[in-house]
Amino acid sequence: MTDAIIIGAGHNGLVCANYLAQAGRKVLVLEAAGRVGGAAVTRDFAPGFKVSACAHLLHQMPQAMIAELELARHGLEFAATGLATHALARNGHPVRLDADAIGRHSAADGAAFGPFVERLGKFAKHLLPLLQAPPPRLVTGDWPALARLGWQIRSLGRQDMRELLRILGMNVYDLLEEQFESDLVKGALGFDAVLGSNFGPRSPGTVLTLLHRLAAQSAAGPTPISQPRGGMGAVTAALAAAAQVKGVEIRTGAAVERILVENDRAVGVVLANGETLKAGAVISNADPRRTFLDLLGAEHLDTGFVRRVDHLRSRGLVAKLHLALDALPDFPGLDRAGLGGRLLIAPSLDYIERAYNPSKYGEISEAPALEITIPTIHDPSLAPTGKHVLSALVQYAPYKLAAGWDVGRPRLAERAIETIEAHAPALRDHIVATEILTPLDLEAEFGMTGGHWHHGDLAFDQLYMVRPVPGAAQYRTPVEGLFLCGAGSHPGGGVMGAAGRNAARAILKKAA
Repeated sequence: MTDAIIIGAGHNGLVCANYLAQAGRKVLVLEAAGRVGGAAVTRDFAPGFKVSACAHLLHQMPQAMIAELELARHGLEFAATGLATHALARNGHPVRLDADAIGRHSAADGAAFGPFVERLGKFAKHLLPLLQAPPPRLVTGDWPALARLGWQIRSLGRQDMRELLRILGMNVYDLLEEQFESDLVKGALGFDAVLGSNFGPRSPGTVLTLLHRLAAQSAAGPTPISQPRGGMGAVTAALAAAAQVKGVEIRTGAAVERILVENDRAVGVVLANGETLKAGAVISNADPRRTFLDLLGAEHLDTGFVRRVDHLRSRGLVAKLHLALDALPDFPGLDRAGLGGRLLIAPSLDYIERAYNPSKYGEISEAPALEITIPTIHDPSLAPTGKHVLSALVQYAPYKLAAGWDVGRPRLAERAIETIEAHAPALRDHIVATEILTPLDLEAEFGMTGGHWHHGDLAFDQLYMVRPVPGAAQYRTPVEGLFLCGAGSHPGGGVMGAAGRNAARAILKKAA
């Protein structure tokens, strides 16, 4: 009999499979789609044009994990590493986010940038160990783990500890207003605190989300933003190859219809084709709502737990825009090297807040904030010779649009293109194909409930020892033999693989 069945061949499921197989377990991975990868895939969106369909940059996967799983030996290469971030301005003078470039834009901000990044980096490195291990169990009094948590904060020293505790619950708007004077600099830094979230810069807790992102990035090296050759699908292809070498069986086109429970224990799964597969453990890489309410069923859970899962905030607020271009777009002030980096349209914190406001009422942002990449600068294989791909995250786009997405989809694409064209004149003249994926589309394509990348908001009440909900926060669930390993569990989303690795270690520890 198989030791473990993993539902979903996204990156966390594949990471979990690798570590379990490395420990000698017999593992079967089941994927509903016809390919592995989940939301980290590369696919065609127009004839001859390929794109990383959802996630489009790698900046959180730990270097240690890449080495441990020997992903380079299994095909992972990078087209570019250490990508720079540029804040775009309508006046045609983008600012690269480093102290020297910011100093030329604002002397005061150039002087403030280094100490600010250094201090947040120090906080992030102290928080990183919390991301790389299962959180403590409060009910059973996991005092050693709680002591380690306290020590991580106390070891900062008195002054830095006080500062961390001061800012942790703040909104990023107030923090950046304290530190900088340039709207462009503040907007670019604040964008990373809200990207992929249901927050605006003034939302409480956005400093926490920024530190969470920086903590994950700190494990990926000093210059973490990278572009895998062949797109993000190359990462999951390497994970799958590494797993198969260890003996993991991966079946695509194998949709799980329900988790099989016997005598209050998960003992396997039933596929959509009626096939029953048994295993010693069932590990779900699907989001918590889908795992518990759809695949397992509320009848196997107590009412309070079902209520908590049902109230998880897991509606996505980001769309993905793909443009096929017949020529390289012209962004004034950026040379080809600059165009190969990460480009942000978030010219001020107030701009981001105004982009956020309509989403509260089920409306589209007329002037959205965007993260843009042109991956063909470094990887020409993604488009025909001389042609290019533009990939952009469009924030904000509500999962439920008041007017409906049949009407709203083309309107959102038009608003996004207009916003980019304000910084890249004549962009529209070079567009040969357009694809826009709303949160509803992301849900349909990748099986993420609500189209939320993180399978649930990263917020105080949905993080660490209460993620996704009390009773399922250490990868174990109320049903014996059923575990979680996806982005809905600790430490959350992003292509980092920490949830998959932590889950594997928790499962192996329980079996020991």
